[in-house]
Order: sequence, then structure tokens, then C-alpha cells
Amino acid sequence: MRLFDTHCHLNDEAYREDLVEVLSRARTAGVEELLVVGCDLASSEEAIKLAEENHGIYAAVGFHPHEAAMVSADDLSRLEELLIHKKVVALGEIGLDYYYDHSPREIQRKLFAQQLVIAERMNKPVIIHAREAHADILQVLKDAGKNCRGVMHCYSGSAELTREYLNLNMYIAIGGPVTFTNAKKLPEVIKKIPAKRLLIETDSPYLTPHPFRGQRNEPAYLVRTALRISEILGVNPEEIADLTRTNAYACFQIDK
Repeated sequence: MRLFDTHCHLNDEAYREDLVEVLSRARTAGVEELLVVGCDLASSEEAIKLAEENHGIYAAVGFHPHEAAMVSADDLSRLEELLIHKKVVALGEIGLDYYYDHSPREIQRKLFAQQLVIAERMNKPVIIHAREAHADILQVLKDAGKNCRGVMHCYSGSAELTREYLNLNMYIAIGGPVTFTNAKKLPEVIKKIPAKRLLIETDSPYLTPHPFRGQRNEPAYLVRTALRISEILGVNPEEIADLTRTNAYACFQIDK
């Protein structure tokens, strides 16, 4: 299989000691392309550095909702500068997180809307983090991002929510949780995602798939997600790999 991991955090401290080996294992497993995603300025700049130094790696830059209370106007100006870089293919990860509430919700919503406006102006897709905040995610998208396109990252929403996001020009990215033994609803949701809107990701070092739960996640494990989706849809694993890789090129406007 030739796979594209559309969301990983190889810029995380978890890979400081063995990044070369992690990338080698990914290539051996067939993960030929990876999108390294930023959460603040430092991690966004690190994502760009990794993309510059490694063939097949792309970068996304943005401010995670956890960081919302600390983002200044100057930071947003710097974000726009980073978005111009040739290896930056998306603005993210952005969105709302009402589970941890590390930043006040009103400030999260404001920053989310500001970044959607920037993404539209600069013609970049967005990568959206949504945790216990789907109603407000949808409202902000409709108010400030109705002309945006992008990805619902590590999706776990209902079939009804899926339809709403698809109507708002979103791709649906499935991660390691689809392999969990308690993932009862997600397989049925996957069956309702149009083939041209399906993506796969690891969210490394988080959300490690079965049977590696409890260990650090890494891009090589994307194979497990692809295999599980192929079982759910009753198709060949190579078909899922080819489909989701092609979809990634389309979503992020990567010429191949």
C-alpha cells in the first residue's frame, strides 16, 4: 500500500530522540507522505522545518483552541507569513475544544473565526479539531467559514453531523479509534461518507490504534486504520490506500 498520513505531530517532543527511525518505519510500512500539523507558532515553524528537510512531508500551520487565550494580533500576522511557504498546504489545527476548556470558549470561537477568514483569504483548506463542540463548530463555519473547505480531524461524529459537515465542503478524516473494540457507531458512519471525501490519519503520537494501544502512536500504524476501513467497506486495502491518498492530493491541492 502507498499511504498518506494526513495528520501527525512529528514536531512533538515524543519524537525528539528517534525521529529518523520513526520515519524509516513509516516508509517501510508504505506511508510515503505525511502532513505534520502545528498547534502554535513554535510547532508550526517546526512542521515547516521538517517539510523542508524531508521529501514527502508537508506542513500545516495554525493555532489549536487550547492556545486561544495566548494568541495576539502579531501572532496572526506571523501565521499569514507562514501560510505563504510552498510546503504549507493547510491552516490547522484549529477549532473548538469544550472538553478541556484550556481557553475561554468565547475566545476560542473568536480565534476560530479569525483563522477561517485568513484561510479563505489565502485559499488554504482548514484542519478542524472538534471536541464536545459540534454545535458551535457548525455555527462558526456557517457564519465565518461558509466559503472554506477542509478536514474534520479524527472524526467521531454522528451520521447526521457528517451530512452537515459534508454540506460545508469538509472531508472526513478517520483515525486510530476506528480500530478500537468499543468503536460501535463509527463503522456505520464510515459507510455513509462519500468515497471522494474520505481521508485517514494517525494523529501521532496520540490515539494509537489496536493492537498497539498504550504505546506511542506513529505514522507506520496508519496501516491498521486502512485495513480496518477496508474491512468495514468490504474492499481491498490497496483500494483504500489509493483512494485516500488521491483525496489528500485533492483536499490539499498537491499536484501529483
